[in-house]
Amino acid sequence: MLNKKTFEFLELIAQNNNREWFAENKQLYEDAKADLLEMIALLIKEFSAIDPQYSADTEPKKVLMRIYRDVRFSKNKDPYKKNYGLAFDVKGYGPHTPSYYLHIQPGSCFFGVGFWQPETQVLKMIREEIDYNASEFVAIINAPDFRNTYTLSEEDKLKKAPKGYEIDHPQIELLKLKSIIAIYKIDEKEFFKPTIVNKLKTAFEIIQPFVLFLRKAVDH
Repeated sequence: MLNKKTFEFLELIAQNNNREWFAENKQLYEDAKADLLEMIALLIKEFSAIDPQYSADTEPKKVLMRIYRDVRFSKNKDPYKKNYGLAFDVKGYGPHTPSYYLHIQPGSCFFGVGFWQPETQVLKMIREEIDYNASEFVAIINAPDFRNTYTLSEEDKLKKAPKGYEIDHPQIELLKLKSIIAIYKIDEKEFFKPTIVNKLKTAFEIIQPFVLFLRKAVDH
């Protein structure tokens, strides 16, 4: 579970997104960081017991993403993020590996699993796997536990059928996706309860068939 002050820091940084305020209040961030690392350590223990590709030796500090924004190519020059990003990278993580990501932000908390805007060749392999093994993939995303927990993100989606597929393909709506991500939305109040680790553990268990399908798709 997290301390409410860990969320309050994000509200403060959203209102005071400048280096001077951050320098004067850096202890608030250090306290929030320590709070997050404590929860991350518990999640690493639970996740590594479920996914054999996720290492129990993962250091919590490597899971917590930097709060500093890269503003070099952005019109938004705010130096700090308004969220905490937790990336649970498996061994050999790279562009051919589905990812686990926990986003913590006031009013917008979620656990996302899969591929966000994968490179062209990776997306091609995933589409081929969905095409060849449609019944398996549909069974995974229609399983009661999956449907009661996750939704497939439609943030990135083609308006037309992707090259090589007909518009009347039975799974055309799935094949139009450009990001293959399952999203579990979480009320921020859940993070203040001791049950949050178990909730995320259960969500992690439920998503395993989805992860295994994606790994099989890109393991060529």
